[in-house]
Amino acid sequence: MSQPLRVGNASGFYGDRFSAVREMLEGGPLDVLTGDYLAELTMLILGRSRLKDPGAGYAATFLRQMEESLGLAAERGVKIVTNAGGLNPRGLAERLRELAGRLGVEVRIAHVEGDDLLSRAGELGLSDARYGDPLTANAYLGAWGIAECLRAGADVVVTGRVTDASLVVGPAAAHFGWARDDWDALAGATAAGHVLECGAQATGGNYAFFEEIYNVKPLGFPLAEIHPDGSSVITKHPGTGGAVTVETVTAQLLYEIGGPAYAGPDVITRFDTVHLTEEGPDRVRISGVEGSPPPATTKVCLNHLGGHRNEMTFVLTGLGIEAKAAFARAQMEAAFGDAPPARVEWTLVGGAKPDPATQGEATALLRCAVLDPDPEKVGRAFSGAVVELALAGYPGFTMTSPPGKGSPYGVYKPAFVPNGEVEHVAVLPDGKRVPIPAVSVPAAPGVDVPSPARQPSPAGEVGETVRVPLGSVAGARSGDKGGDANIGVWARTDAQWRWLEPFLTVERLNELLPETRDHRVHRHPLPNLRAVNFVIEGLLQEGVSASTRFDPQGKALGEWLRSRLVDVPASVLGPQDQAQAQDQESTQKPEGVR
Repeated sequence: MSQPLRVGNASGFYGDRFSAVREMLEGGPLDVLTGDYLAELTMLILGRSRLKDPGAGYAATFLRQMEESLGLAAERGVKIVTNAGGLNPRGLAERLRELAGRLGVEVRIAHVEGDDLLSRAGELGLSDARYGDPLTANAYLGAWGIAECLRAGADVVVTGRVTDASLVVGPAAAHFGWARDDWDALAGATAAGHVLECGAQATGGNYAFFEEIYNVKPLGFPLAEIHPDGSSVITKHPGTGGAVTVETVTAQLLYEIGGPAYAGPDVITRFDTVHLTEEGPDRVRISGVEGSPPPATTKVCLNHLGGHRNEMTFVLTGLGIEAKAAFARAQMEAAFGDAPPARVEWTLVGGAKPDPATQGEATALLRCAVLDPDPEKVGRAFSGAVVELALAGYPGFTMTSPPGKGSPYGVYKPAFVPNGEVEHVAVLPDGKRVPIPAVSVPAAPGVDVPSPARQPSPAGEVGETVRVPLGSVAGARSGDKGGDANIGVWARTDAQWRWLEPFLTVERLNELLPETRDHRVHRHPLPNLRAVNFVIEGLLQEGVSASTRFDPQGKALGEWLRSRLVDVPASVLGPQDQAQAQDQESTQKPEGVR
């Protein structure tokens, strides 16, 4: 059997651990090192940067990382593939050539372009009736431009907006010589890429059962050993912190997905065919992944300038929390008069405990967020009005921050264009431009190809139940998909899955998370992963930059769900969970009751 291709990751977002590039290069053997720097919010940030400086628009952090590590990568023969090019992959490639020359490092640098559709926004119907022309308009390119650059001998490949998994699929396709219709191999590499794309989330970061793997070492970043058939083993460098287990990989597979048919520009990956096997310490095999031709349309990330926003948070302490919140709200509404901001949203967070032993236990927070096209309305006119209540408000008045100006916010929207409208181009190290032809396939547009409707299995006899947090038997990982949120929930054992799958319906989710009731919810079972994925439409409003939710990216929704009390069959609880439930029940009884 041929040697696997070892692909590592050193960045899951713009702002991730700076030292991870060097750590991955020094920590063990690698063939390719990837870095994911882009998210929908990042594209907005880079778009605003480009307004000030047309030569900007890329992730400057990556350039600084290469100043420290480019020579090491060249010395060790590790290829670098990154989407740090953002809105200006050509510009970043040029800066890298200048850097390599200054450092005396001989590397061949290529880039991929064609994702930026901003100049054609009107022609392609990407303008918005409310917000006008977009600030950014970038198609999600696939893996084949990357593969073309690597086949031409590139040591570093810089892209703009490609799908996150493409950073892994491209090197694998180039290395193994896959054809564009090797659907299962491409799907397997896509699954591996999805696990790697968020860095340390695959090795225990944001993991529901973090106490089980916690240690003082910084979490290691993940790598995938990819085989010619597209199967892979997810692992990490020896001696690094965290862990790679079936559950840490499951958690990441569930992150920010929709239905089981996960559509990308290269392949539709069937997440309901993924098989995970623990091969040993920190080694999890991904196999059996099936793929099919991609859709006939390409997704486009649109960011519009939506207006300006600001927020102030009142600190409420002691008795009468709700009355104090109502008083503050009424005073602010009076201050707004007949011309309030276009959107004013209030959120009361927490509550005072009875007989609080500390001031923290006596405290709740009242957050007021305002949005308006006019920066003056949400600037000092708003925050100053809050400050003016300091000696005229509720008793104990204080705030969490001083008054300040508002800031611009963006509105995210997805769009779809025919594949043939996207001019995907690989610019090779010698400057030659190679067009990457679009895949022509008859498929419905959209991010996820619908799967057959499937109702939860009928619940069987459950016997005696114990009231415990759902998190006693299930993990969860949640996140944002533009204005939508997803919550992936997995059971820890087969017995727990047989209970969870019929129990956790859309109706049950609405009951446990009442804030989802006014939204359309999609439910997708993934039996191979012992998991159910929910997508809640519009919960995050118009995307993270415009969202007024306290958790604008939906990252904590899964933990809220896990904290809710449910009746779980005693037969599927572990002894420790049963003991904790009994302790909880006894502490809730009045003194003298047994």
